[in-house]
Amino acid sequence: MFYRFLFPQHFRGRGVSLLILALRLFFGVMFFIHGLDKMMNFSVLVDNYPSVFGFGSYMTLMLSIFCEFCCSMFLIAGLMIRIVVLPTIAAMAVAFFDIHDGFLPEGELSLIYLCVFVLLYLVGPGRYSLDYLIDYRFTQRTKGNNK
Repeated sequence: MFYRFLFPQHFRGRGVSLLILALRLFFGVMFFIHGLDKMMNFSVLVDNYPSVFGFGSYMTLMLSIFCEFCCSMFLIAGLMIRIVVLPTIAAMAVAFFDIHDGFLPEGELSLIYLCVFVLLYLVGPGRYSLDYLIDYRFTQRTKGNNK
């Protein structure tokens, strides 16, 4: 059951998979750029970065960089999508509801990211992803062992 959740067989049509690929690439690259900007300006941001849930500015900034920089690389590659979007969903939910108090237009970008990441969590990585290749290899290997 867990395997089917990570590597779903539905939503694998060519058109849908191209759309999912476009979403992953566009939003993954945009999210990566946000994380890279935070990494490059770490020393400037660390003193004034908002502290969330009592973690302190330093730890909150480190978690933001992890979500935006590291998770976005997995998102772009289509590797472990259903796992790596969970921290990004949490980060964008905190950004929208806690940092921006759920107000628009201040929290508009975090709300857009939140919606896209929830969508990607629900539909999975699509055909054009490393997850699909892993699933394909695994199913081919298990079919070969059953003969």
